[in-house]
Amino acid sequence: MRLLFIWSMVFLITTPSLLKATDPWLKADSILNSIKEPQFPNRSYKITDYKGKSGSGFDNTKIINRLIDRCSKAGGGKVVIPEGVFFTGPITLKSNVNLHLEEGAVLKFSNNPADYTPFVETRWEGMDVINYRPLIYANGVTNIAVTGNGKLDGQATNETWWWMKGRTNYGWDKSMPSQYDTGRPKLMKWVDENTPIKERVLTQKDLLRPQFISPIHSSNILIEGVTIVDAPFWVIHPIFCNNIIVRNVSVISHGPNNDGCNPESCRNVLIEGSTFDTGDDCIAIKSGRNNDGRNTPIPSENIVVRNCFMKDGHGGVVMGSEISAGVRNVFVEECKMDSPELERVVRIKSNTVRGGFVDGLYLRNIEVGECKGPIFLIELDYEPEDGTGDFPPVIKNIVMDNVTSNKSNNGVLIRGLKESIQITDIDFINCHFNNVTHPVSISGAKNINFKNFNTNVIEVK
Repeated sequence: MRLLFIWSMVFLITTPSLLKATDPWLKADSILNSIKEPQFPNRSYKITDYKGKSGSGFDNTKIINRLIDRCSKAGGGKVVIPEGVFFTGPITLKSNVNLHLEEGAVLKFSNNPADYTPFVETRWEGMDVINYRPLIYANGVTNIAVTGNGKLDGQATNETWWWMKGRTNYGWDKSMPSQYDTGRPKLMKWVDENTPIKERVLTQKDLLRPQFISPIHSSNILIEGVTIVDAPFWVIHPIFCNNIIVRNVSVISHGPNNDGCNPESCRNVLIEGSTFDTGDDCIAIKSGRNNDGRNTPIPSENIVVRNCFMKDGHGGVVMGSEISAGVRNVFVEECKMDSPELERVVRIKSNTVRGGFVDGLYLRNIEVGECKGPIFLIELDYEPEDGTGDFPPVIKNIVMDNVTSNKSNNGVLIRGLKESIQITDIDFINCHFNNVTHPVSISGAKNINFKNFNTNVIEVK
């Protein structure tokens, strides 16, 4: 590949849409003021004081869950995992309980699928289902936390959970079943037919892997300080939850669909100070897929992401692809993203079958080192194998301000619909993208504005 020349491309276009009547970041301040950190009584239960033991020969599942239940019934407090390596199966959090991992504590979760039964209410790729119990689960509770400087290890490998994806690079071969010919088509058929959730009961043979941390119908949630590695599926996945803080967490998990943090149909969310090094999206905001999103039209809204670092991943901050109920009021600031294996920085993905909307996405002060693909991507033709539907997505009111990049293949890439304009009102202000092969490509959109936007383009042959 031979370098031909470098040239600069500068846009200086000012339109009335760039002069906002009110500062949208005032809304971010309001969101932050409304989010309250859960508080816990000064009461603690250390598992080693109740016959918990470190080492691979001892299963602490019953002890941990009994202490959580006891702590909750007493009014709340901490269940403490001390320094050491402790083995466990699934953990269920109860109201007013903080599962706290001290420095040097490691919780290693079983990778035997049989341990994650009986199945529970959850969502899988935006579809409501009775499926594997997540490694850490909660349903209908308030004031819960997972905190401390310890490690949560899902122990997922190509030999255990990951092969179920049905990809040869994760240990699968053609002689084996996979999610694509077992549970996934079954679940999608149930969604299309509006089958009641109580009848959507999967089995172990359906191979739909569990999430790592996934509360549902819960509120006042804190996940802070922990390192999370080797998840079976999505890592942090709150569903229908309110008032969530994810702070100073490290997610290092490179398996299939190992998204870092996916709030789904959640409200009032703060994700800050965290590092994401993942096998899929770093942060992906979701709100249900197809009929399940439309029949329970709860958008994800009022979400602030700040001071995070994104390394490997399919996207840094992503909306979709399951956003049938929509996404509203997302604010991203003071983040750094840098990796040759980071495929996109900001991505919005949907199609006319999934539909949904994004209304209000604001980014400022984002520093990108290297990105493999686009800095900003909208694709309304995501997964064309879905076919066509009657639900064209609507994308509007997006501002990128002071976003810089040192290297990427694309700068701005917007692919709308051919039959109608569904993408409007996007402003790029003070954005500087260096070493870009393809600076700007826009189709199926209108009122896309640039102010003090420039790209340093490298053409190669």
